[in-house]
Amino acid sequence: MRKIPPLAAVRVFEAAARHENFTAAARELGMTQAAVSHQIRLLETYLGQQLFRRERQRVVLTDTARRVASRIGKGLDMIEAAFAEMRVDDDSTLTISTTPTFANAWLAWRIGRFQMRYPDMAVRLMMQEGLADLAGDGVDVAVRLGRGSWPDLATHRLIEQDFTPMCSPGFLAAQGGRIRPGDLLRLPLISPHDPSWTCWLQEAGLMQPGEAALQGVRMDSQANEGHAAMAGQGVAMLTPFFWQQDMADRRLVQLFPQVSSLGAAYWIVYPEHRRRTPKIRRFSEWLQAEIGVSAKPGQP
Repeated sequence: MRKIPPLAAVRVFEAAARHENFTAAARELGMTQAAVSHQIRLLETYLGQQLFRRERQRVVLTDTARRVASRIGKGLDMIEAAFAEMRVDDDSTLTISTTPTFANAWLAWRIGRFQMRYPDMAVRLMMQEGLADLAGDGVDVAVRLGRGSWPDLATHRLIEQDFTPMCSPGFLAAQGGRIRPGDLLRLPLISPHDPSWTCWLQEAGLMQPGEAALQGVRMDSQANEGHAAMAGQGVAMLTPFFWQQDMADRRLVQLFPQVSSLGAAYWIVYPEHRRRTPKIRRFSEWLQAEIGVSAKPGQP
């Protein structure tokens, strides 16, 4: 039976020894400096000896640790090379997790362009409201809605989740061709329980903080809300970016100039330590470029 120290701690030690700097090791590994220090302490306890000396706000390898550090690095290189052979199939498939709204309202209409650019790469698109486990679920990259604060993940901001009331041209015509902001309080609203409605109505001076939410049909995603609005079911609070083509084709009408936001945004995220993985880098660069094109007026 092999007597090997915890491999997570060994990996941290190798990076810290190579840099002789816990902060640099943490940055490379996508960890916090405190997590690096913890792993080093675990390894020192396991070995029963000190690996680093703390000198004037810096760390210095002990003589014994310096002698073995390069050998440990070579051992990890051999492990990496062995597993690289197993990743050949993995590199040919990109698994993306995203919200139903981002997928149905935008990404699904464009992912074919990425596939055409990289025809040798298969793409698997998973739609889920909850946060995907980028380690346990076999997900390579995700598009998440939030404020960008996810530990150990690289994040790139894509678009702000702003919103404004929209409806179908037919619904608007049925209201006499014009809807005023105050009319929203009596019209059928789609998912009025959503905080975006409260935010927009308060900024429009139509609702005071603490007032009870309005009643109406409740749906589980903005994608479904937008389609219900197109079907003439009422007024939905929608993000203009997702519905540009539907507005251009007169399936939806933006009722007012006011666009509000709760501060959330859509982000592309992936494990920090996989930043240089070719398939992740290609998709991230493509997605950010495609978002930039779509954000320009008149672009589908």
